[in-house]
Amino acid sequence: MNLRLLTTSCALALMAGTASAEYTLHIIHTNDLHSRIEPITASDSTCGAEANVAGECFGGVARVITQINALREELAGENVIVLDAGDQYQGSLMYTTYKGDVEAEFMNVIGYDAMVVGNHEFDDGDEGLLKLIELVDFPVIAGNIDVSSSNILAGMVENHIVLEVGGERIGIIGALAFDTTETSSPSDAVIFTQEIESLAADVAKLQDEGITKIIALTHVGINKDLEIAEEVAGIDAIVGGHSHTLMSNTEEGAMAYPTMVGDVPVVQAYAYSKYIGHLTLVFDDKGNVTSATGDTILLDASVAEDEAAVARIAELAGPIEEMKTLVVGSTTEAIEGDRTVCRAMECSMGTLIADAMLDRVADQGIQIAIQNGGGIRASIAAGEVTMGDVLTVLPFQNTLSTFEVTGAAMLAALENGVGGIEEGAGRFPQVAGISFTVDGSAPAGERISDVMVGDAPLDPEATYGVVSNNYVRNGGDGYAMFEDAANAYDFGPDLADVLAEYIADQGDFVPYTDGRITMQ
Repeated sequence: MNLRLLTTSCALALMAGTASAEYTLHIIHTNDLHSRIEPITASDSTCGAEANVAGECFGGVARVITQINALREELAGENVIVLDAGDQYQGSLMYTTYKGDVEAEFMNVIGYDAMVVGNHEFDDGDEGLLKLIELVDFPVIAGNIDVSSSNILAGMVENHIVLEVGGERIGIIGALAFDTTETSSPSDAVIFTQEIESLAADVAKLQDEGITKIIALTHVGINKDLEIAEEVAGIDAIVGGHSHTLMSNTEEGAMAYPTMVGDVPVVQAYAYSKYIGHLTLVFDDKGNVTSATGDTILLDASVAEDEAAVARIAELAGPIEEMKTLVVGSTTEAIEGDRTVCRAMECSMGTLIADAMLDRVADQGIQIAIQNGGGIRASIAAGEVTMGDVLTVLPFQNTLSTFEVTGAAMLAALENGVGGIEEGAGRFPQVAGISFTVDGSAPAGERISDVMVGDAPLDPEATYGVVSNNYVRNGGDGYAMFEDAANAYDFGPDLADVLAEYIADQGDFVPYTDGRITMQ
């Protein structure tokens, strides 16, 4: 597929000399906020109050509110719409505690004009999506799902909408990732259609109604967005999400904002409330885009937090402190999570976490789990296990990641994992579904032997399904061999939630190691 990608400057040069603009539309947009109601750190986890006062935090909905209100004031009298490209749900204790109430409340404060369904809006089943739809004051769309057979969603999800803005009709069409059935929990009554097929049909419907200005609001990821821009005629711009792609004209390594595919601008604004996007489109009197400009806006400490939102967030945070005392299960003995153990050999906490990860995705054909020992931050004492205990063990808000690699890449990953034992490096691999022997006296890179996946020897040529956390999958702790893994999906549930739910299912848990890692 030849995507004909152009930078913004190239696109504008090509557009020079076209007919004078008849209509200008400003699109303010967000995507993949993932319940980051409170400010975040540079690494996207919840930022503490002291760090926020010190100016070290980013985002949070209080800054999103301030920045969008400022843009509305600046653009008063002009044509402005505010869109969200999905995944408001899942990723912080605000979601774990309130299950969508808080996200919906602040979306109404922000005042979106439309939102496309994200895959994580299905994390609590069809009921979770229904709750969001019923609570928000704007339409939630997804053209590539048929919910007519659902006894709770039928008639609730709009296929597409038309907004009247400044005397013009703007068609908004939407699609979410076709593989949502694998990455979230929609019911069998929700039938998915391929994204391109669905969007093309919706464009045709709108054009039949005489609508010439059509925006695709998508939650399918940047690669699919680029393909859509190439394949679906009649789309004037794509506002996307799902892949958490940073687009910027000032930040090194970012994609251009917008990235042009032919004459179609494609935009996205990273994730976690750290940025918002502002795209300005100019149309001629025939509805053709003659100019597409803009950029993402970093919500750092220079953006003041809306005072009313800050007060409300403080009020909502009280029960979260209570949640930390919630008992999720019990253990007959202490679960060993000390760094001196988990970064050097199989430890019972590492075994527990890896087992929990593999159990969560076993029905997806995943065979191997791997958790970096450095991501394990504490032990748990015998007796009751609280959510606070779990969050102390796994404080980073890492999410579950699934992907595919060859046996050769898996062997390289294990060699990386045991390559820093002498220094107590955090890369040490705690695993499930796989066993191996480590010769700590051998040179780094030559320490692993006797690797078995289940009951069979590791095949270097075979492909294996793997589950880990998003930090490791994206190359953290030296796992560079996972960065380009096939069929990678990094945005599963919070690893702490996975562990808590697994402990809850065990009854009175008995900690163990079983020799899956043999040290020589």
